[in-house]
Amino acid sequence: MSSIRAVITGTGSFVPPIIKTNKDFTIHNFYAEDNVRIETDPTEVVNKFEQITGIAERRYATATMDASDMGAIAARIALEDAGCDPETLDQIIVAHNFGNVIKHTIQTDVMPALASRIKHALNIKNPNCVPYDILFGCPGWIQGVIQADAFFKAGIAKKCLVIGTETLSRVLDDYDRDSMIFSDGAGACVLEAKDETESGILSASVQAHCLDEVNYLFMGKSNYPDSDPRIRYIKMKGRKVYEYAMKHVPMAMKDCLDKAGVDISVLKKVFIHQANEKMDEGIIKAMYKLYGSTPPPKDIMPMSIHKLGNSSVATVPTLYDLVTKNEMPEHKLEKGDVILFASVGAGMNINAVCYRL
Repeated sequence: MSSIRAVITGTGSFVPPIIKTNKDFTIHNFYAEDNVRIETDPTEVVNKFEQITGIAERRYATATMDASDMGAIAARIALEDAGCDPETLDQIIVAHNFGNVIKHTIQTDVMPALASRIKHALNIKNPNCVPYDILFGCPGWIQGVIQADAFFKAGIAKKCLVIGTETLSRVLDDYDRDSMIFSDGAGACVLEAKDETESGILSASVQAHCLDEVNYLFMGKSNYPDSDPRIRYIKMKGRKVYEYAMKHVPMAMKDCLDKAGVDISVLKKVFIHQANEKMDEGIIKAMYKLYGSTPPPKDIMPMSIHKLGNSSVATVPTLYDLVTKNEMPEHKLEKGDVILFASVGAGMNINAVCYRL
């Protein structure tokens, strides 16, 4: 009996060249949400930030590079890795949250869609290759993967390019401590419908909580006193996001594994959204606790946040690409390994995908 599954045949990523270290933030004056200056020495603020998040550096795009530019670079690498003729693509799915942000303006440009711009950059002439964008918070790339799998099962498509790209550095409030979390980047993969009984996507789990949780991440004015209220920046209710993630993400991950019929002992790696090191560690421990299992294996969770920061939709595909390209030699994958992709973000949205190599 045949079984059509979505198989990742190629990956690619783009890590921007500008390195912003924590030391660069020690010259900042930080303000709280009530616009009152935080009297704690900025160096102490930065040191505490690194202890909690694990972030020591992050990457920013150059002034001449947009999110669609980075997405196109990651896409080309993924297509080459897959040995895929771009003209054979049925869909280009691009996850982002802010489009192409015009440098120094906080103005976003989303017309035409980033997916259309990337199709143009790839010089794809095939009119049946459908490009479109999705907004789903940080879990956007994983959601694109889930959608591609659904299209395969429905017989609508056979080959999709899924990209996550973001320039968060252009929507940051320099006076807000949370601004140190975010970064830029792009990751991509080629997914193909294969008649497989083993490899490919085994299951998925998606949830959204949009009542009290809908404004845990939002756009708001600067923390700096008397700032222009018309200019909006990315804002986060950090404690609320942490509590939400700790409660719901482990359950979604367990639901995904259970749907796949995969025992927790078989799980090789978890590629989780790079949001906060302590939070991610807590999520993994909570998931294993749901199984009444022993503590998670030490090497279960690759992490790129220390050097790359939180690039939203780009974190998971970039991390996966780095591991598959042996850029993180301490983490090895082999054919037959079962892995889990998982993310949480604005909405609030969470999702997970169980995948066998």
